[in-house]
Amino acid sequence: MSELAARRRAIWDSLPATWRGPAARLVASWLALIVLFMPDWADMADQWWNASTYNHILFVPLISAWLVSLRWPQLRQLEPHAWWPGLVLVGGAALVWLLGAFSGFNLFRHFGAVALLPASAVALLGPRVTLGLLFPLAYLMFLVPFGDELVPALQMITAEISIGLVHASGVPAIIDGVFIETPVGVFEVAEACSGVKFLVAMVAFATFVANLFFRSWWRRAGFMAFAVVVPIVANGIRAWGTIYIAQSQGVEFAAGFDHIVYGWVFFALVLVLVLALSWKFFDREADDPMIDAEAIAARDLGPLSRGQARPLRLLLATGAIVLAVQLWAGAANAMEASVPERIDLPAVEGWEQIDYAPALAWEPKAAGAQHRLLGRYRDGQGRTLDVFVALYAAQREGAEPGAFGQGALDPASDWAFNGAGAPIADAKSEMLLGAGRQGRAAATFYRVGDRLTGSRAALKLAAMRDRLLLDPRPVTMLVLSPETRAPDEAAAIIADFREATGPLGTWLDRLTAGG
Repeated sequence: MSELAARRRAIWDSLPATWRGPAARLVASWLALIVLFMPDWADMADQWWNASTYNHILFVPLISAWLVSLRWPQLRQLEPHAWWPGLVLVGGAALVWLLGAFSGFNLFRHFGAVALLPASAVALLGPRVTLGLLFPLAYLMFLVPFGDELVPALQMITAEISIGLVHASGVPAIIDGVFIETPVGVFEVAEACSGVKFLVAMVAFATFVANLFFRSWWRRAGFMAFAVVVPIVANGIRAWGTIYIAQSQGVEFAAGFDHIVYGWVFFALVLVLVLALSWKFFDREADDPMIDAEAIAARDLGPLSRGQARPLRLLLATGAIVLAVQLWAGAANAMEASVPERIDLPAVEGWEQIDYAPALAWEPKAAGAQHRLLGRYRDGQGRTLDVFVALYAAQREGAEPGAFGQGALDPASDWAFNGAGAPIADAKSEMLLGAGRQGRAAATFYRVGDRLTGSRAALKLAAMRDRLLLDPRPVTMLVLSPETRAPDEAAAIIADFREATGPLGTWLDRLTAGG
């Protein structure tokens, strides 16, 4: 017998007899769920390994396993059993995955795929064992890569902290969105400098620490709030330090220094600071058990104590739920709405189409669209407006107009987000800055059915509705973009263009109908 086989045999022999069957079924069901949702797990694994924001997730399975080992001396006193009500959680996780598959919202897909693991554990192990394993099972949800949605807000927060400190340190500076101009140059709080990678890693770490070293829920909540605020403030201080050093040592020296500091060294220093300021408030003794098995066994669970199931039937029911959502998703995603073979930008009264000649190359990103148009209009006052239209036959993987990185700002281009634009009805309004010098406003509209909206959330909900009802509708993305750094001027140009087109939704319907 090989050493590995002997080790496995020793682990199996160490399990109480009442745990062997449930443990084997749990391992088998988890392996099956990972295989059945392999595209989602592969996508997540790619992000864990290749995206620095999510490298910390590689430690989550190890941390969860260690948390189980800390509870094992108590857990082995509890008797697991299959439990029918656990299928409610299995169905809920499968539904979240299905809605993510319908909308092209990867966060939902990933959340659902991961949530099926703890949900199936609840169903296969029963309510009392679940109480003992509640935190390790919940901690598995940190396997879901999240945080990209926070980048724009964190960029703005970091820029505001930085400019405040720059002024306080006596350096003259002007802020324009995420760009800070000083006597030695212009500094951009780019996406990579937003601090999101340290924030999401700190949240995962702080959650682990809060459970391990605190017993009081008030102290846990206070520690979590502190652990969120400190990295955000520290990142603003780091950005200010780079700008301040550049004033005397030059931009290149400051950039090199920042690249050395801005990495896991910076995160380690912030982590040490948080722990150093918090350790005296820890209220769990080192030898305190993580759970009280006797209290869990004696607890009156009321109706939850009923519902014991036969394991094989429960496994078959779980398989049926998973198979149903996957078949439904496959059928819905195979459907497409009909779209014309050709579309053209129409004439607009009071505006003439002219050659598209931007001061700096700009083109929105619309991966998976069946048609794309980009043109320029000019009115009688000489004002120009760039118009981009993308038409989708369906929203699905690889064709998601509301996905991160799609729309007016192509992350791979020379353009950067520079703050919110002036409010524009039915649109997402934002200001962009290209190569640190060229300004541009962008108002993004989505047309689904008879609804015109600038909300990506509304777009996702529309996709869910279409898939649930197996009723695909085309989606149109429209971006109206004047070259200007003045939000109010941009809003005025866009308002005049909309007045000339008439109701924008109706105008888009005619455009995308090929007429």
